[in-house]
Amino acid sequence: MSKTKIAVLVSGGGTNLQALLDAEKSGVLRSGEIVLVVSNKPGAYALTRAENAGVEAMTLTRSACGGQEGFEAALNEALDARGVELIILAGFLSILSADFTRRWENRILNVHPSLIPSFCGKGFYGLKVHEAALARGVKYTGATVHYVNHIPDGGEILLQQPVPVLPGDTPEILQRRVMEQAEWILLPQAAELVSAKLQNDKEKRT
Repeated sequence: MSKTKIAVLVSGGGTNLQALLDAEKSGVLRSGEIVLVVSNKPGAYALTRAENAGVEAMTLTRSACGGQEGFEAALNEALDARGVELIILAGFLSILSADFTRRWENRILNVHPSLIPSFCGKGFYGLKVHEAALARGVKYTGATVHYVNHIPDGGEILLQQPVPVLPGDTPEILQRRVMEQAEWILLPQAAELVSAKLQNDKEKRT
């Protein structure tokens, strides 16, 4: 049975993308194959990571596509042309429309650096999440992998992993710990989980 074809959407350095590429290489991600990496930021280092792994990489920007509608149309075209079945958002800092997420229902995954429903939703991304956690004084934070729908961070939760907040933590130190102890572990696990499910669904249809 052919593997589930995966596209990874990125905006920055691509550490979560690297975790996925490493998982595919090691066999943690065995039911899925990353066939495309798309960045909405020109020059994002994640594109270099993709090229180094021999994965096709491309840049699509809203400005070049004439806005959000044009961007999503071009993205859908690129995904369809490569037979993509699963989309993974790995540090992708752009909200996708309700029309787009509806078309890809239960086939878009995102990793968020908190234990949803804490410190999530519009405006909570990157270091802002960890700044909020420290300001609130929580003893544990973590990461969540969830399906993506039209509500930011509002889709069904798949996996969560708690991570301790330690005395002397800065947002940067906490961000790194959450990535190492939660994000880089959970995202490949979720990718395998959903890839295997999509594979099984295909087998049932054939």
